[in-house]
Amino acid sequence: MGPAWQIESALPGAAWPAVPNPGAAALLALHYQLGHTQRLTADSLTSLQLTQLANVVAHAYDTTAHYRERWAGHYDPSVPLTWGGFARLPLLTRADLQSRFEAMKSTRIPPQHGAVVEARTSGSTGTPVCVLKTELCGLFWGAFTLREHAWHRRDLHGKLAAIRQGVRREEGEGWGAATQGLVRTGRAATLPVGTEVNEQMQWLQQQNPDYLLTHPSNLSALAQLSIRRDFRLPRLREARTSGEVLTPEVRELCRVAWGVPVVDMYSSNEVGYIALQCPETGSYHVMAEGVVVEVLDEDGTPCPPGTVGRLVVTALNNFATPLIRYDIGDYAEVGVSCACGRGLPTLSRIIGRARNMLVLQNGDRLWPSFSMRSLSEVLPITQYQFVQKEIDLLEARLVVPRPFSLEQESRIVAHLRNQLPAGLRIRVVYCEVIARSAGGKFEDFISEVG
Repeated sequence: MGPAWQIESALPGAAWPAVPNPGAAALLALHYQLGHTQRLTADSLTSLQLTQLANVVAHAYDTTAHYRERWAGHYDPSVPLTWGGFARLPLLTRADLQSRFEAMKSTRIPPQHGAVVEARTSGSTGTPVCVLKTELCGLFWGAFTLREHAWHRRDLHGKLAAIRQGVRREEGEGWGAATQGLVRTGRAATLPVGTEVNEQMQWLQQQNPDYLLTHPSNLSALAQLSIRRDFRLPRLREARTSGEVLTPEVRELCRVAWGVPVVDMYSSNEVGYIALQCPETGSYHVMAEGVVVEVLDEDGTPCPPGTVGRLVVTALNNFATPLIRYDIGDYAEVGVSCACGRGLPTLSRIIGRARNMLVLQNGDRLWPSFSMRSLSEVLPITQYQFVQKEIDLLEARLVVPRPFSLEQESRIVAHLRNQLPAGLRIRVVYCEVIARSAGGKFEDFISEVG
């Protein structure tokens, strides 16, 4: 556990040692187990994963129309599951979730897994995805949240400020569902991420938090504003990010602005936690007790360490809408065994989605880098986004106080050409604001070329 975790007791008079309520006790028991499983060898972990995987795969085949249809000829329930057999199962696509929601639902959700809730996300493209989850899924979400707090040794008595989608402007006791009724925490304040960035900064100065949670793009905007106007957050110890790709540039901005580290979390609304940042090395540890993660090349072959491939995720504890070999749409780089000693698999980098790749004339794709910090320090760029409109046309969308001079525009174009392959035309477009997606996320580069 982290420093000075104070467990709350559910029994009057039994203040110490605390006796938590049954739900909190189950969460603590799972958290305790995670403290041991993270130190298992890779072979031990994969063996335990396969045991749980066999349960969820058999349940999916037996109780959902989708898997019975799609796995015909690929899966034999009378044969014990092996990793080779698992790898032969067809991938589940986002389109499957969107178009076959009813066929994806289990007809026999174990009642012991608790109440069923619907998790819906619009995604960055605005196309909704919906899955069902049980209280068991929530239990694992809470345990991984506690793991993340413990890894980074947070003082839970501090104040948390969260600027994100789906919240109201309010302040109250407690850091959220994972700690509620279990661990005493400090106060928390929330603000919608759509709030104008100057107002966000004023709010943060008023709140003066110990910890800040938001999207990487929003964190970048806040840090740049702090640097330009010399705003300080004197109590801030750490920034936390989720929901978008975190770049080294944003980490450096936070170091310059406030002198604090950034801790990233990789999750999805459909699956939950996928990987958490290692407190010692900064790599991403896969939450192997809750998910199986595959990183595959374009031929479906597992990628070796140091190479990039598309992420395929299997949820080990969702028996309501089983997600088996789900092609989540993201790309990542496979990591090596972590020097921290944890046996959990690693990802070196979370890179983004296929639509975040620049398409070249010969059909190849690459991950573009724009390195805008140096320009933003000398030009008043409030917000930017780059869109590949055609194979040879990049649109640079800028939010600025007033349109730039020809000399300033030429400077921007020259900077971008130095970062990108030759042959791209660059068109500067001025915007009043660049909107976030319906899910509150922001992408600094999008390719509209198929």
